[in-house]
Amino acid sequence: MAITKEKGFWILLIFLLAGIVIGGLLGQLAENVTWLKWLNYGMDFGLSDPIALDLKVLKLTFGLTIHISMASIVGMAISILIYKKF
Repeated sequence: MAITKEKGFWILLIFLLAGIVIGGLLGQLAENVTWLKWLNYGMDFGLSDPIALDLKVLKLTFGLTIHISMASIVGMAISILIYKKF
């Protein structure tokens, strides 16, 4: 089965998102372990206060915050290595 460029991009994106989520989860789990606390070190990016758009008929609220930790970066690197073997 040949993987086209478009399919390859979507598969890579899915691998990266899975690596970020699994890495973030492992970072949260390692937060209470003394010698693994560094895995949960990171920063938050995004909108701290949501933006509201009130059209009187429809009210929309937009907000996005991303927490990037060391564990999620490690998860992304591992997911790229797995993608290359895939």
